[in-house]
Amino acid sequence: MGFNRDNYKKIKHEYEGKALRAQEAALIRKRELGMRFPDIKEIDDALSQTGLRIFEASARYRGEKLESEIAAIKAENAELLKAREALLTKYGIPADYSDVKYECNECSDSGFNGINMCKCMKAKLVMAGYESSGIGSLIKTKTFDNYVPTYQKEKGAVENAEMIVTFCRHYADNFGDKSQNLLFIGGTGLGKTHLSAAITGSVVRRGYDVVCETAQNLFSDFEYERFGRGYNRDENEESRTDRYFECDLLIIDDLGTEMGNTFTVSCLYNIINTRLNKGKAVIINTNLTRDDLRKRYDERITSRLFGEFLPIMFLGRDMRELKLD
Repeated sequence: MGFNRDNYKKIKHEYEGKALRAQEAALIRKRELGMRFPDIKEIDDALSQTGLRIFEASARYRGEKLESEIAAIKAENAELLKAREALLTKYGIPADYSDVKYECNECSDSGFNGINMCKCMKAKLVMAGYESSGIGSLIKTKTFDNYVPTYQKEKGAVENAEMIVTFCRHYADNFGDKSQNLLFIGGTGLGKTHLSAAITGSVVRRGYDVVCETAQNLFSDFEYERFGRGYNRDENEESRTDRYFECDLLIIDDLGTEMGNTFTVSCLYNIINTRLNKGKAVIINTNLTRDDLRKRYDERITSRLFGEFLPIMFLGRDMRELKLD
């Protein structure tokens, strides 16, 4: 999965101090309790000696005797903890008042479970990527719930729109490694971008990495990688195109609005073919008809679009115009 390098550095740095801050806050609360309640401090002081007592027992005893000594220490600790909890209750203080309170208990605010990135850090990285690319606002405003197909008046258009939104909601709710590739075909203002944003928001919230970009911006990134970096390439500069190959779901909006040439056609083929080979899902939105797609792109691309993608046909008139009727 490819993340924006600047976002990764920023959030990784945030996590580096997160656990320490939680531990320091717990220590402050513990010291506060000790200053207010000497009987609790006495118990805490005794509990703090546990490690030393086990070390001393290990130095003096072996075998069953050592096991017996450790069991005795644990039993004493259990009684001390019970007495401490009773005192906290007596003073009207929550039992977990001085416990370390992590934002994420799965990774203890480290950002990782072993060598694997925790879902909490992954979610922050994905959302940071959306915010920096501007799609965060779309996710907030374009949802399944506020997609209104009833503006359509043509026969069958409302039923078609309702069927599509139901399908898209199911697709997002069940998105996974084997999800279908989708080809949204239809005129301007029929909700293709709206539903793409709704899918993005839903899939992101389930912990997947989604990249949603217009065809124009996507091919601009490839042009920059090919022609814009020059020979004095900064090795620390993040690639602009890796994310299109590595993300869990790629959504290409407004295919066909880009400047058509052999370079963009080659890039499109590379993206589609590579992701098909990796089993990574793609959703493509276009205002072009099937015939238009065949005329604009060569057979290597159209055979994959019509053979490996499920076509979703959007019917009706531009909803922005219908709202004015």
